[in-house]
Amino acid sequence: MGKIAILVVDDEEVIRLGIQRVLEGDRFEVETCSSGHKAIERLQEKEYGLIITDLKMPGMDGLEVLKAVKALQPYIPVILITGYASVDTAVEAMKNGAAEYISKPFTPDNLLEKVDYALSQCAARLDKNDIVNDDDLPHGFHQFIGESKEMQKVYQRIMRVAATSSTVLISGESGTGKELTARAIHENSPRKDKPFVAVDCSSLAETLLESELFGHVKGSFTGALQAKTGLFKVADGGVLFLDEVSNISISTQAKLLRVLQERKITPIGGTQPEPIDIHLVAASNKNLKIMANEGTFREDLFFRLNIIPIELPPLRERKQDIPVLIRHFLKKYTEEIGKKIRGVAPDVQSFLENYSYPGNVRELENMIERAVVLAEGDIIRNEDLELWDDKKDTSSSSSLIDRIPMNSEELKEMKRHIRDHAIESLESLFVRNALERNNWNVTKAAEETGILRPNFQSMMKKLGISVKEHHWS
Repeated sequence: MGKIAILVVDDEEVIRLGIQRVLEGDRFEVETCSSGHKAIERLQEKEYGLIITDLKMPGMDGLEVLKAVKALQPYIPVILITGYASVDTAVEAMKNGAAEYISKPFTPDNLLEKVDYALSQCAARLDKNDIVNDDDLPHGFHQFIGESKEMQKVYQRIMRVAATSSTVLISGESGTGKELTARAIHENSPRKDKPFVAVDCSSLAETLLESELFGHVKGSFTGALQAKTGLFKVADGGVLFLDEVSNISISTQAKLLRVLQERKITPIGGTQPEPIDIHLVAASNKNLKIMANEGTFREDLFFRLNIIPIELPPLRERKQDIPVLIRHFLKKYTEEIGKKIRGVAPDVQSFLENYSYPGNVRELENMIERAVVLAEGDIIRNEDLELWDDKKDTSSSSSLIDRIPMNSEELKEMKRHIRDHAIESLESLFVRNALERNNWNVTKAAEETGILRPNFQSMMKKLGISVKEHHWS
């Protein structure tokens, strides 16, 4: 599988070279140019997989580059680089077809996350070979794989709520597709040409979350060197998705309730409320009703959020979808990795169809990816899923999750008994499972497993695991 060609357009050489250094490698081939006019010339000569362009450039700016891309290569995703004061313009650009925007200054991880998201969105739109035919689903459903009765009910509920502005609460275990559901609501709604803004409430400290949501005025607190537009305002006219809303503190819950009641926000340090028009979609993998009864979540906020509930079924309750998911992920990773694998052995198929999947679709995807990487032949066999040494007891078909170590001592012991090439897979399962159990909170996962937080973070870095990677959340 060839590299994806990326064109970077920026009048600042340091930005162009910095992006090129981050992205250039096995996956991407990166070209750069210093102006919008030169970018248009390149677009007329060559096809690209992604365009990254600065918004503010002399001569032809990023918006004009975007318009040209949509005319010349309409399916190519465009990421806009924007300064702090240009967020509103970037949001306007997204209404006109930009896939994403990234604000300066940004980190390599920020950039890679945006690139992967833009490319995944493009691939989902272009892939005509998914298990479900494109003609069978409305716009925005093509990332869902599944034809079971349980998923059909979800699709119907999405279509009904998409036509309204009623607040939605999506519930379901980790890995069931809560963000995909929120995006499907947006893409099938009258707001589809307006922004979709996702906020992971579990990854931000309380003070930072308030600033992100409501914004702040210059000088409102130490470090507030300039005004910040809150995400409520960025999402104005569109959909705001609050993921893992159960992690919001009681004080922030009170402010969120006030916003939902008044449909106005006041930035931190501000005095003048600003009207907003958003469709709020919230999600949680915890039972908010139980939390409300226990006093750990405001009952009035729960009722305000739970106007239209959508409950996503765990994979073990829609097992008829497992075979199509296996085929989908097998196709995806054989193409990505560049292997020719015809299918899975009958005993592996049987195991996968009867496994309980505590990590749901995300866990199945990870298992197929690992098996494709480890497979030496053109068929996925039992040993491609197996972590234990062949001399150990492997006759049992007990679930792989039972063999994932729960703490550092169990990890050390199990590593003594597995093949060398499987150690990284075991460590990856150990880290991911610990994060899953603790809602992707690194501090809690480290404490539970008995590993110092810096050491746990080092393991995550070595394994390429980021708290932002769980796209099936």
